[in-house]
Amino acid sequence: MTYKPARELGLDLPGITGRHNALTDVPGLMAGYTTLNFGEGPLVTGQGPVRTGVTAILPRGRDAVPQPVWAGTHSFNGNGEMTGTHWIQDGGYFLGPIMITNTHSVGRAHQAAVQWMIDTYPEHWGSEHLWAMPVVAETYDGTLNDINGLHVTEAHAREALDQATDGPLSEGNVGGGTGMICYEFKGGTGTSSRRITLHDREYHVGVLVQANHGRRKDLTILGVPVGRYLTNNMLLSEHEMGSIIAVIATDAPMMPHQLQRLAKRGAIGIARGGTTGGNGSGDIFLALSTANPMPIDRMAQINSDFSWIGDDLCDSVYQAAVEAIEEAVINALLAADDMTTLRPAGQRCAAIDPDALMEVMGRHSRLTTSRQ
Repeated sequence: MTYKPARELGLDLPGITGRHNALTDVPGLMAGYTTLNFGEGPLVTGQGPVRTGVTAILPRGRDAVPQPVWAGTHSFNGNGEMTGTHWIQDGGYFLGPIMITNTHSVGRAHQAAVQWMIDTYPEHWGSEHLWAMPVVAETYDGTLNDINGLHVTEAHAREALDQATDGPLSEGNVGGGTGMICYEFKGGTGTSSRRITLHDREYHVGVLVQANHGRRKDLTILGVPVGRYLTNNMLLSEHEMGSIIAVIATDAPMMPHQLQRLAKRGAIGIARGGTTGGNGSGDIFLALSTANPMPIDRMAQINSDFSWIGDDLCDSVYQAAVEAIEEAVINALLAADDMTTLRPAGQRCAAIDPDALMEVMGRHSRLTTSRQ
C-alpha cells in the first residue's frame, strides 16, 4: 500500500527533519529488514499464518575494525527483553548490531548477531579474547502471527543484517514490526529524525520504534484525543498487552550518563501518544552516540581525546528525541496495512484511516496552514 507519512499528510509536527526523516539520517548508521508475511486461514502452530520478521541496525555501519558506541538504556516498564543492557549500564557502551524481533525469536536473532560479528571481524575474534554481547530486543506479535511456530531463523536475522543500508527506511508491516498492533490499530515499524544546531554545529537525532503498545481510548496525536473519535474496528482489551522498543541515535558527542538520561526521554515521547505504560507493556529504550569512535583495543588504554557536549546543551537533544519518537509512532500507524487476528481468530486489525484522521485533526487545527 502506498502511504503518506505524517508530514506529507499535513500534520503540523514540530522540528526540522533530516534528509530521509529516518534513523539512518545519523551519519554512518545503517538499518535493514527481513519481513516474513505469508500464509492464510486459521492458525496451525508451526505452519502459520506467519506475520513477523527482524529489524537490524548497525550503529557504525560496516566499519573495518570493531568500534563500540557509547550508550544508555531505560526501562519504563520492564515486561519485555533487551539483551546487553547490564553492560551498557555499567560500562557505558556496547559493540555490534542491534536486532529487534518478536518475543520468541530473541535467541535466534542473538545467535545471528554473534555470528555476524565473528564473520565480519575474524582477526579480532580469532586472536583476542573478545566476547560478543549484541543488543536484541522484542515485542509480542502472537495476536497476528504464529509466534509459537518459531518461524524466524538465524538465516532470516542474518539477511536483515546483510540488507542494512544508510538510505530511506520502509515503515509499517516490515521487519520486526510486521505483526504488531498499536492503539488497537495495525502498528509496526516507524522512524523519524531531527536536525539540531549546537554552537554552530549541526547534529542529527534519529529514532526507530517497534510500536506494539497502547489502548485505542488513550490514543492522542498532537494533543488531540484521536482515540475517542476513531472507534471503528476496535480490538477490545481491558489491559494494555503490547510493548514498544525505541532506538534513539545521535552523532552529537555525549557521555554515557547523558545517553542514559536521553533514553529516559523515550518515555515522554511515547506518552505524547497517550499510553500509560500498562503492566503488560514492555517499554524499553536504547540511546546511543556514534561520536568519539574508538577501536576496541584502545578501550584498555589511557585516552584523552573524548569530546562531549555540556549538560545544558542536552536539552536540544532531549527535545529532538521526544518529537521524533512521537512522529515515528504516528508514521508506524499510517504506514501499516490491515491484518486478520489469529488469537482470537478472524477479527480485523485495521490500519488507521488517514482521511478520518485528517478530518479529526483539521477540526482541532492541527494541520499545516496549507491543509487547514
